[in-house]
Amino acid sequence: MSCSSCGTNTGGKPNGCKSNGGCSTGGCNRMNVHDWLTNLPMADADMTCRIIEVSFNKGSRKEFFRNTTVHWYEKGDMVTVEGVSGFDTGEVSLSGELVRLQLKKKGIDENNPEIKKILRRAGDRDLELMKQNKSREPQALMRARSIARHLKLEMKLSEVEFQADGRKATFFYTADGRVDFRELIKAYASEFKVKVEMKQIGTRQEAAKVGGIGSCGRELCCSTWLTSFKSVTTIAARYQNLSINQTKLSGQCGRLKCCLNYELDTYLDALQGFPDNADMLETIKGNALLIKKDIFRSMMWYTLPDSNKQYALSIATVRKIKSMNMKGVKAETLETEEIVSNKPKEIEPEFVDVVGQISLRTLERNDKKRRFGKGKEQRSEQKENKDKAQNSPRQFNPQQQRGSDPRRDKNRGNNRDRDNNRGGNQPPRDNKPKTN
Repeated sequence: MSCSSCGTNTGGKPNGCKSNGGCSTGGCNRMNVHDWLTNLPMADADMTCRIIEVSFNKGSRKEFFRNTTVHWYEKGDMVTVEGVSGFDTGEVSLSGELVRLQLKKKGIDENNPEIKKILRRAGDRDLELMKQNKSREPQALMRARSIARHLKLEMKLSEVEFQADGRKATFFYTADGRVDFRELIKAYASEFKVKVEMKQIGTRQEAAKVGGIGSCGRELCCSTWLTSFKSVTTIAARYQNLSINQTKLSGQCGRLKCCLNYELDTYLDALQGFPDNADMLETIKGNALLIKKDIFRSMMWYTLPDSNKQYALSIATVRKIKSMNMKGVKAETLETEEIVSNKPKEIEPEFVDVVGQISLRTLERNDKKRRFGKGKEQRSEQKENKDKAQNSPRQFNPQQQRGSDPRRDKNRGNNRDRDNNRGGNQPPRDNKPKTN
């Protein structure tokens, strides 16, 4: 779902906000919240929320500002706000009553006097200055990495963000331990002539800033809608019967995928119907060990020590054997039960074996039919042209007179040609020799 300015222009080239028409989060930048109260009338206009959420750097950073002006700003408007020793320019991402919910979610008081203010609506000069300073970021990132490498600091710079007026620069980095920035900050201040701020982020936040495509084929959750990063352990993979393979379970950040927690609650609710302490069943042939649990079919899979065969048992059978073991009785054997599915069985279409029924004669017969059809069409066209020629009026030819015989005209033409060849129209030539 993209904004109206992201429509495809002529030639297949997207126009508008240059996001290529792929705003899957509902707007022109990342981490947007859909304002479902935007068109509802307010009972008391004085009680409306005067705090506005503004996003910077394509939605990677969001802050709240107080609207002290008389203007009403809507989502997508560019505004100029207070910055560090200057001003900054951002885009309004949320306004109205939903901002109060966001403030409550993040634990910010609406009447906090430390909330910065909105100065004005961004003008052409503000936007041009922001564009100039944003163009410095790629080159500044490369230069900052070379300086950190020269000082032999164990850190990785992931992004540099300049303020719209160019007076402050924030350097985002990742590091495993503590880093001494005293010499680094001095080098950055003398090199870029700005106020330097160093901000450490985690590997998940770094992946969110860089972005990319996950193994599922969609954009990374952390770069589109996920804001809170919960701890993910291998226990979540075990509950879902996933193989403990770090290569498949790890995301682009190098940590376990956040999506392992999405269906974990569903699996935990389904596992409540399975018996506890059923990891081992005592049988005459030995102790059967639990391999996996299938919550969709309500089956439990066991294997015996001296066999590689897997036995699928229902929950009722496992409880029955477990109650026998508690009484000191061992089960004689384990019998694999038939897996019954509640889904209606799909009727497979019956295919007929037609091998040998198609011969070359059949193909030749079809070819003859096509040729006969083409010849029939040509004959019909010729007949139509002939009928048109007969029905059209004849043109008068002055050379052909009424009552003329074509054979007579032919003989006349032959005699005329013979006379011309003999030279009948010229006087006879004198063959006598000339005398002096």
